[in-house]
Amino acid sequence: MTETSEATVAPTASTAEAAAEVTLGKPSGPPLTPEIAQSAARIAEAVGTAVVGHGVPLRLTLAAILAGGHVLIEDNPGLGKTLLARSLAGALGLDFRRLQFTPDLLPSDVTGSYLYHPGKAAFDFQPGPVFTGLLLADEINRTPPKTQSALLEAMQEGQVSVEGTTHPLPQPFHVIATANQIEYEGTYALPEAQLDRFLVRTRLGYPPPQAEAEMLRRRIHRAAPDPVVAPVTDAAGLRRLQAGVEQVGVDPDIIGYCVNLAVASRRHPSVEAGVSPRGTQALLLLARAWAALDGRGFVIPEDVKDVAVAALAHRLVLTLQAYQTVSSEDVISQLLATVAAPPSRRGAPRR
Repeated sequence: MTETSEATVAPTASTAEAAAEVTLGKPSGPPLTPEIAQSAARIAEAVGTAVVGHGVPLRLTLAAILAGGHVLIEDNPGLGKTLLARSLAGALGLDFRRLQFTPDLLPSDVTGSYLYHPGKAAFDFQPGPVFTGLLLADEINRTPPKTQSALLEAMQEGQVSVEGTTHPLPQPFHVIATANQIEYEGTYALPEAQLDRFLVRTRLGYPPPQAEAEMLRRRIHRAAPDPVVAPVTDAAGLRRLQAGVEQVGVDPDIIGYCVNLAVASRRHPSVEAGVSPRGTQALLLLARAWAALDGRGFVIPEDVKDVAVAALAHRLVLTLQAYQTVSSEDVISQLLATVAAPPSRRGAPRR
């Protein structure tokens, strides 16, 4: 593994001054963080009736949705990626659509298209599967970049443009995309521009033996395929929880810490292109959601550390030499070990 040549990085005066000018998380009403934590616990419990042994990936996915983002799950087949997405959509009360990405899929198969209506002698827009609350883009790396890019506008702007006409998507709108890690024949790597649109990249991994045994016992007991998860909230309730995340307070020291991590990534000897400003924003957004899941109205350094790998690793472009010896996750872990974190304040943040 390539060792970083970075010395321990302390927050700089210029970073602290810039951060001090930014005020984040000043609530406009009563704080919603206890409600977020309680609702999230009920959602996780509901999803847990179907998904066993994936507590951390589920929490990361839920935090990403509360932060208003999209999720990329990279892992082997058969580990429950589709089940997690469908169960989470059910618990959140969102409309759910699953789109299997294949080599012959066209952009119009994602966004929709205009079809001629003989009775009206006119063209009517037929919305595609992207018009939903939660879209599962299954095996997104099996379709060409032209079709992959059809999701870019939808993910970033919450709208699609077809034949020069803009069509807004339902709100909230979220994408959970999956990518198969073990079959690269006939696949297309996601371009950096699209990877950067995902707030989080995570992996499920194999469940522990006890969890796998529990999975089998539940299947025998219910004598049916995957269970149906009852809704815990709805689209309006999710929007309220997302608004609550925007009330989570952030100290200037935390802002400086996020910036220092991004700056250090750009100077790392194994990195060709480091974390972009969009990535820095993603890190802070996810840390705020992570804090809200704990029922806190403020971010502590441990929140940033807990989500940094999931929020930043997929945004790095490593040098050609580094690909053989180090992973992007390793680089982020090195940065967390070398970039100085501010003291943890578990009380109310400074204002």
